[in-house]
Amino acid sequence: MTETATRTGEPTPVVEQESDPRRWIALCVVLTAAFMVLLDISIVNVAIPSIQRNLNASFGQIQLVLAGYQLAYAVVLITGGRLGDIYGRKRMFMTGMAGFVLASASCGFARNPDMLVISRVVQGLMAALMFPQVLSTIQVVFPPRERAAAFGMFGAVIGLATIAGPLVGGLLIGSDTVGDRWRWIFLVNLPVGIAALSAAWFLLRESRAPRARRLDLAGVLLASVALGLLTYPLVEGRDQGWPAWSFVMLAASLPMLVVFVVYERAKTRRDGSPLVELSMFRDRAFSAGTALSAVFFSAIPAFFLIFSLTLQIGLGFTPLRAGLTTLPWSIATAISSTLSVRLAPRLGKTILSVGSIMLALGMLGIILTIHARGVSLDGPELIPALVVSGLGMGCIIAPLTNIILAGIHQGDAGSASGVLTTMQQIGGAMGVAVVGVIFFGLIGGRADSASTSVVPQLRASLAAQQLPPAAIDRAVQGFQVCFHDRANENDPAQIPPSCTRAQQQAANQSPAVKAVFAQASATALGRDFEDSAQLSIVYQIAVFLASFLMVFAVPSPARRTGMAGAAAAAH
Repeated sequence: MTETATRTGEPTPVVEQESDPRRWIALCVVLTAAFMVLLDISIVNVAIPSIQRNLNASFGQIQLVLAGYQLAYAVVLITGGRLGDIYGRKRMFMTGMAGFVLASASCGFARNPDMLVISRVVQGLMAALMFPQVLSTIQVVFPPRERAAAFGMFGAVIGLATIAGPLVGGLLIGSDTVGDRWRWIFLVNLPVGIAALSAAWFLLRESRAPRARRLDLAGVLLASVALGLLTYPLVEGRDQGWPAWSFVMLAASLPMLVVFVVYERAKTRRDGSPLVELSMFRDRAFSAGTALSAVFFSAIPAFFLIFSLTLQIGLGFTPLRAGLTTLPWSIATAISSTLSVRLAPRLGKTILSVGSIMLALGMLGIILTIHARGVSLDGPELIPALVVSGLGMGCIIAPLTNIILAGIHQGDAGSASGVLTTMQQIGGAMGVAVVGVIFFGLIGGRADSASTSVVPQLRASLAAQQLPPAAIDRAVQGFQVCFHDRANENDPAQIPPSCTRAQQQAANQSPAVKAVFAQASATALGRDFEDSAQLSIVYQIAVFLASFLMVFAVPSPARRTGMAGAAAAAH
């Protein structure tokens, strides 16, 4: 162990990174945790029907199962990163992992919706303690020449975890939508988490920031309130119909963030132990890169929300089939993240521009493919566009993370990791909120044209079944009213009165007539979702083009290295 001087002149213990032969194995341990944390954000979506029926949960309770985890995770990330700096990154990692495993067990054995909601909130809190330690461990354990490769593996894991939820959930649940096989999406965390916890005990080295002398409790409170005011309406606002309180909370978040910044500056001057070291934002790579990361991540979760709903609800794909359809994206992201380690030193920040353009082109390809195939879309025809998109994503995540954190002092690694991940979560929540408004607004707004498009064929099919013209008129009108009301229903578990009447009218019809209505409904639903998805994905194209432009604000890694060397020489 040697000592180097910090920017404040205090000696900082630094582990001789090259002497630790276990660092790559240790990386696999922390990346396992990263995969679990990100997977649990999306995997629950697949199990919603099963959970709702098995636990007799209301739609509001199901919303809290989804939102509770995400909110707790987003609000506590910065605090989790700073706790690692103060009390030890290995200690916080293991504490978070142990709590995550216990909370997963509680989710898996939940006997009622309230128990599941509380367990999910605890699971999110523990994930927030654990995840920042992944990036900070890479930052402090690996020497600079190896960090790009480590971040490449991290990028591959993010790419896989972000879109593996439907596939893994589909494999675990299968076709069981009324039983309790949904519990396995949580219980599978137990053996994996226990194995990771055991490995971490032996393989991870402890590290902490000696300058962070105490936890900034007032800063924790202010940051938590500010982030809560910002993220809660973004996560819950659309499903609640954007009530007045959602806009009040969003408006209140900005002055609360200003109060937090003012307090942190005063805290830094007073005792040098703030929750967030604001001087990090003087590093243009960190500030510009974090902003770019937030914008970029506003498109990824939002896209997979649209894509998954279109495949499963609009086209009737099973969760497993929908997951297999997205598999080319996952594979391409993993390959590209690995290759980016070699390409980034040659291309510099240009690799970020290349990735942004590839993602925009991939999104355009998805739109054109959906438009060309219509409701006959089968999945394999999307492979080229998904592969291009996945390659683009892999070109961004790992290189951008390396650029953002490269100039951050090791003593602030946890805090910086928490800030970066929090901004990504806020960006993701904002993207989902915006696209949710666009997509579901289009679903309702285009419902009439979608149902009208199938009316000629519906009338012809009903006439072939020997129904009288007056009965056909009543049936078609009931079908269109029901389709409109169902498409504009906020709670998908609720059956509008018009649909109840239509079902009662169809109760005495022959199986052949019922099949005609089922086919017409499926076709109209598919067209409604596909048309809405095509228009909504324009948002992703706009975000990725904006990301392309924002890359110019990020300093070149080569130039940054030279500036850092000059600063060190001057010091």
